[in-house]
Amino acid sequence: MSRDRLARLLFAAFALAAAADLASLLAGADVGHTVCKPLLMPLLAGYTVVRGGPRLLVAALLFGWGGDVLLLLDADVAFLAGMASFAVGHVCYLVLFARHGTSRARSGLLGAAYGLALIGTVALLWSDLPSELRVPVAGYSLLLTAMAFRSTRLGLAAGLGGALFLLSDTLIATGVAEWPQLPTPDFWIMLTYLAAQALLAKGVLAAAARAGAGPKTADVTTRSVSAPR
Repeated sequence: MSRDRLARLLFAAFALAAAADLASLLAGADVGHTVCKPLLMPLLAGYTVVRGGPRLLVAALLFGWGGDVLLLLDADVAFLAGMASFAVGHVCYLVLFARHGTSRARSGLLGAAYGLALIGTVALLWSDLPSELRVPVAGYSLLLTAMAFRSTRLGLAAGLGGALFLLSDTLIATGVAEWPQLPTPDFWIMLTYLAAQALLAKGVLAAAARAGAGPKTADVTTRSVSAPR
């Protein structure tokens, strides 16, 4: 089987698992969500490996998988561990954006908007969050916002992915703070999260290819290893 065909099959499997997971959430089928969710990031990671993606992209997706699995557990310790796993994934993305970005995040207005969104969200959530989660959530929010802003260096797809990741995790935080939620809130959290990870992966792969860091460049890619909530 050719690499292109295998890559298409893996991405199709990811899309199918994502559709099944979202349908399970809409139907209130907890078993379906529990089965489908752990499959999502490994399938997307496998796709990136076959495409010759950077090792750090695979790592970012796998740390996302760790967060996904931990957030299936209904415990504060698991929530904090899941948040830490996602945080490491964001660090991987930040390194990727610095390495493969082809343009600077030029807009001062965009940076100011992300900064205001961070300050405003943390300020509004602060008093409604459990006291033991306030500082971890604030620190994580700073890292997440930096990732979302820096993702714009890789173009529209990655920039949109970063923004959707920020939206998805903000929805989680409002749920923890017990704010009023949209109907079937987990559906919207997973929809924005899955779109974010897929767009970030596509954006990094495209930027790496443009920079000449595709499958033939050994120092930033791999041929032999295999990256809501």
